[in-house]
Amino acid sequence: MPTFQSPLRRRLLALILAPLLAPGAALAQASTGASAAIAQAAHAYVLVERKIDRSGTPWELHLVQTSDEIYVPLGVRRPDGDGPFPMILIGSGQGRDGMTKIEEAMDEYEELMTRLVDRGYVAAFVSYRNEVPELYNEIDAAELLADTVSGGGRTLRSAPALDSDDHLAIIEHARGLPYTDPDSIGAIIMKSATARAGLAAAVPSEAAVLEYLLIDTSRAPRDASGSELQLQDKELARKLADEGRAIERVRDVEIPLLVMGRDDDHLQGAFALLYEWLAEAGKDAQWASFDHPEHGYALLGRTYLEGGRPDAIQEQAFELYMAFFDEHLKGR
Repeated sequence: MPTFQSPLRRRLLALILAPLLAPGAALAQASTGASAAIAQAAHAYVLVERKIDRSGTPWELHLVQTSDEIYVPLGVRRPDGDGPFPMILIGSGQGRDGMTKIEEAMDEYEELMTRLVDRGYVAAFVSYRNEVPELYNEIDAAELLADTVSGGGRTLRSAPALDSDDHLAIIEHARGLPYTDPDSIGAIIMKSATARAGLAAAVPSEAAVLEYLLIDTSRAPRDASGSELQLQDKELARKLADEGRAIERVRDVEIPLLVMGRDDDHLQGAFALLYEWLAEAGKDAQWASFDHPEHGYALLGRTYLEGGRPDAIQEQAFELYMAFFDEHLKGR
């Protein structure tokens, strides 16, 4: 791995890490022994060696270049050896809190990521910029255009970058890592489950599909607080969705999907509708739903473990989606 030997590289590292290494910062070297280097994948990225405070488990913080040349963080754990290994990208949306979110997620989802690594997978928790409401449905995919104003070989974007664009950049990064199999990248996500994304399989678990199915949330009922949508009913979700445009998107899906719901989730109708339209379009799609009290149950988060261990339903869900990933990422 390259290190910062030249003055230029040392200055670059100082500029990147100085705000992070202030007293009390999450990446303080004095308490963690973190080190950093510029490494190569699809693009150069910053790699910071980290440890989970609670357990001492090592992991890597990657700062990954996006299509508009900002950097987003992800946390990576991997098996020993050179690979190539299949890789699973995990995320919970809600792009916020920057590296702090990754730091907390590596602790919260340590159980899940340890299991993935033990099964021979690279595991990464991803994050990206905050979502711009509904813009995903209002603009075309951004392209890089020649700068006709300033010249000099620069390029300009044809449209703003979105959270989904960041996820595409992360997939490109994952496929370019020297220890991953570029044809065996899976994810627990939906927006990027199209042919152009580069995924081999995906598990939309309690999938964030409101934008994907173009559901008009302004017409959806809410709970008494007014903050939580109430879309438990599939037929109501269908009435609020733009069926023509949603099915056009569904037709672009070319990878196997395991759509996982939660019986009492307030968005269960949207999850079920996604699967129905995938099946009607003849896609390689499976459906499963579990009766569990917690949103995000399938990710084995520390907050939702009983006595530090997954309950029977969580174990059942985990074994189901791991059998799916084993088939489609390891059986290639």
